[in-house]
Amino acid sequence: MQKAEQKTSAGDIHNGVMAADTQNSLTGLAFARSTVETGRSSRLEDEVVALFEQLRAPVLRYLLSFGIPAPDGEEIVQEVFLALFQHLRQNKSRSNLQGWIFKVAHNTALKHRLRVRRQADWVSNPSDLSTAKDLNPGPEETLAARQRQQRLLAVVKALPEQDQCCLSLRAEGFRYREIAEVLGISLGSVAASLEKSLSRLTRSEQV
Repeated sequence: MQKAEQKTSAGDIHNGVMAADTQNSLTGLAFARSTVETGRSSRLEDEVVALFEQLRAPVLRYLLSFGIPAPDGEEIVQEVFLALFQHLRQNKSRSNLQGWIFKVAHNTALKHRLRVRRQADWVSNPSDLSTAKDLNPGPEETLAARQRQQRLLAVVKALPEQDQCCLSLRAEGFRYREIAEVLGISLGSVAASLEKSLSRLTRSEQV
């Protein structure tokens, strides 16, 4: 009886040790997974922050070309990069992330404008669209520059919305194929749109 009891006690101890080891292994595995997930999220955050710092200004300029007020544009930029983080966290395509960002910004801007039912006049504040400023222009130079700017902006404003978008994206350095992807149109449509828009701008310069 004593030997049997000793065997039983030894077996219980062995089983207890095995159970403890198993539990420790599971706990360690869970911790390791949590650490890996935390590290991955941290890397994604760093990547998204880097893209935000690189593309925030051009994305905001593109949104302003829709006539969206700057504060609303800033909010949309935040939404776009939050969507980017979620997109990457779900291990979705990383192909042409810049194009993806501008496409989401484009679609979000259209939804925003439809929701608020507002057709803002983007000529009303030309200072938002001009980045080059002469520190000490003379009166004649100032008047000529203002007239030229107003003439060009009036031409752009008169263009169809799709032509305005093509022109704005091209000004941000996008290639024709990338513009086509952002706007969801054919490469030929992009080329025709830009050719037509640039011809109108050129003619306005010759007036």
